[in-house]
Amino acid sequence: MITHPTGIFDNSAKAYKHIDVIPLSAAMGAKVSGVDLSCLTDDQFIEIEDALFRHKMIYFRDQHITHGDQEAFSLRFGPFAEDAYTKGVDGHVNVQPIIREANGFEPLVFGFGWHTDSPFLPRPPAISMLYAVDIPPFGGDTIWANSALAYHALSETMRSIIDPLSVHMSMEKVVTLTQKEMSASNSLLGRIAATKDMDNLPEAIARKVAGSFHPLVRTHPRTGEKSIYCDRTYSSGIKGLSQDEAQPILDFLIQHITQPAFTCRLRWKENTLTVWDNRLGIHQAFNDYNGFRREMYRTTIAGEVPV
Repeated sequence: MITHPTGIFDNSAKAYKHIDVIPLSAAMGAKVSGVDLSCLTDDQFIEIEDALFRHKMIYFRDQHITHGDQEAFSLRFGPFAEDAYTKGVDGHVNVQPIIREANGFEPLVFGFGWHTDSPFLPRPPAISMLYAVDIPPFGGDTIWANSALAYHALSETMRSIIDPLSVHMSMEKVVTLTQKEMSASNSLLGRIAATKDMDNLPEAIARKVAGSFHPLVRTHPRTGEKSIYCDRTYSSGIKGLSQDEAQPILDFLIQHITQPAFTCRLRWKENTLTVWDNRLGIHQAFNDYNGFRREMYRTTIAGEVPV
């Protein structure tokens, strides 16, 4: 494993005029305070956006916001993205409920496995945010990994090998595993599990299984940073390579990105809002709170075609 490189990435605190920022780990992540997201000023937002691009993931504690407040804050970053899994809540179609009830064991949890959000779409979401309403007394953390830092930690030779490649992103592994492990229900994953008895997948899911090809190394449109764009959940191959050739490259890159030196981990609390940049990192949720309820609400911001 590579230890945290020096002189490549700086996640130290930066002085802002209108917000306070404290880093969460050496690799990425930061707590933003001194703001009320229900009545945010333009000056505060400019600094929040800068902090997001600098730290890749930021979070806010003690934010008592409505669905409307979350929508308004989200729209400051750009228009809403297509959501690949849910239909939104009543009256707020772009606020996606991520709820798991405390009713027994489930083998999978929504957000399991290292992933970036919906990369199988032609224009994957640029930014995601998640607001916590009901949190289990333990468990349910989320972990992120900095794929921009991971790219810069590669050797120059390895970067030259992967720079021109394109990765195939597909929902196929999620559909296959969910059909095998989950029972049909009205939950997020239960609706996918219900497709195992169908002769053909619904068009909306079939389109996501077909997926998209994107650069394996993508360039952030705002910061110019390069990052490795692959994950454990959705990356299914590399254009022009056989599966036997592609899989060792993907396995190495995913292990490289997710080593502890490049990560941060958040312990959720009620009324916490977290924002992350899907173009610069990957994340996963933990299935370690069976028997407890977890209620969250997600919004996603439209992204560009990756380059």
